[in-house]
Amino acid sequence: MKQSQPRPVAKQSVENQTTDNLREFILSGSVQPGARLTEVALADQMGVARATLRTGLQRLASEGIVVQIPYTGWQVADLSVDDVWELWTLRASLESLAAKLAAQSPDPAVREHIANAYDALLAACRRGNMKKISDCDFALHRVIVESAGHSRLARQYQLVEQQVRLYIATSNNVAEGPDDIMEQHRPMAEALLAGDADRAAHEAWQHSESEGKRLLAWLREKASP
Repeated sequence: MKQSQPRPVAKQSVENQTTDNLREFILSGSVQPGARLTEVALADQMGVARATLRTGLQRLASEGIVVQIPYTGWQVADLSVDDVWELWTLRASLESLAAKLAAQSPDPAVREHIANAYDALLAACRRGNMKKISDCDFALHRVIVESAGHSRLARQYQLVEQQVRLYIATSNNVAEGPDDIMEQHRPMAEALLAGDADRAAHEAWQHSESEGKRLLAWLREKASP
């Protein structure tokens, strides 16, 4: 249906803009997990009041991507072994269901959206920009969840999606390069695009499990003396 008139442009508050800018800065890989965040320096760099910056940090803390340390300040969330185990098992549960439902959809637009998101990931991998790869990686997984047509599933995923973005960015840095990342997603994407619901669910679980276990092994090796 055609629109009778253009939609009004939504104006974002300074607090929302600050939160969005901080989130993108952190998830871009410009700062490492566990890195300290200094309110004064960030407020100056962003040209906002410290109170505004603090509001943004508090919102990101509720999303799980920054942590407030009492009497010390803020730091980027550092994924522990327990964090990774919880995130990969939760992702596997949500995304395998989403993949099954998306593959079952009779709507050709669903497969078109998934194909476009997968093609964008492949293109990013060929260019080799890790920030873009991680953004497209997360976008593909979110499209699969959205394509399930399950509003309660989508709301549960939304609760942890920023932690999933941090997880994906960390996991991709552990991968063996862009070709490895393409191969990780290929079986799941092929099953989804073929409309094979059971295989799509299986491959979505396998993808989360194999990458989760690899990230766990990397963290344990990193922590060993």
